[in-house]
Amino acid sequence: MYVLNCFSIHLLLLFSSLSEVVDSSDEDFAHDDAWCRFSSRDLHNMEYILEHHFNKILVAQYNSTTERWTGYTAWGVISAEKWNEDPDEIPRRRTDMGVLCKPYANRIYNATEMFMVEPNVTLRLEGPSSDSSLVCSVHFFYPKHIRVTWLRNGEEVTSDVTSTDVLANGLWSYQIQSYLKYTPTTGERITCMVEHISQTEPKLYYWDPSLPKSEKNKIVIGVCGLLLGVVFVVAGLIYWAKSTGRLLGLIGERDYGTCD
Repeated sequence: MYVLNCFSIHLLLLFSSLSEVVDSSDEDFAHDDAWCRFSSRDLHNMEYILEHHFNKILVAQYNSTTERWTGYTAWGVISAEKWNEDPDEIPRRRTDMGVLCKPYANRIYNATEMFMVEPNVTLRLEGPSSDSSLVCSVHFFYPKHIRVTWLRNGEEVTSDVTSTDVLANGLWSYQIQSYLKYTPTTGERITCMVEHISQTEPKLYYWDPSLPKSEKNKIVIGVCGLLLGVVFVVAGLIYWAKSTGRLLGLIGERDYGTCD
């Protein structure tokens, strides 16, 4: 499995994902998982994660971004402290990342680049004003893995957000929709941020709180109809005025001739 921009390569190699039976009588076992995450072709932000598991419980995790171990159980905390104090641990993990991540990341990119399709994104308001939601619809992208995030005034929104699963939308195409509960607030700026391997950087889609395009079209059509009606009325008045003027002129001439 690979994920980019929220894309990971899950390397289950014999030397990076190990299983060891600790006590066969109790059916205990431990295993390690190595993960590589990156979001750009040059791999400048590559992240290497090594996880120790025991009986499907995460015990400790190494993260190359912080270059530290974190313990999640009593034994994991003790082990993490020991590994973090070991001067050889960081060089060892840097070597792991160079061997396990970088060569395979380039292969993944080369294999999928020819099929990449950039997402098509639209924003819309859905539901009554008392219970409305903004919908960020993302369609026609490939490969499958994608990250859709809501921002409010530049800060990530984590509450009142729901999303569908990534669904197939035909061959070599996927779609996802993300929903944000929305109450219009003066001066607030809402953004849908989409991250996908086909993009060189995250793309931002801003919500315009003004009237939707369909409503704007209705107003434009109404205004045009009103103006057209005014034109017809003015033209009718001009025609009526001219006709009335000619008629009065004829009547005046007839009366004038009778007086002579």
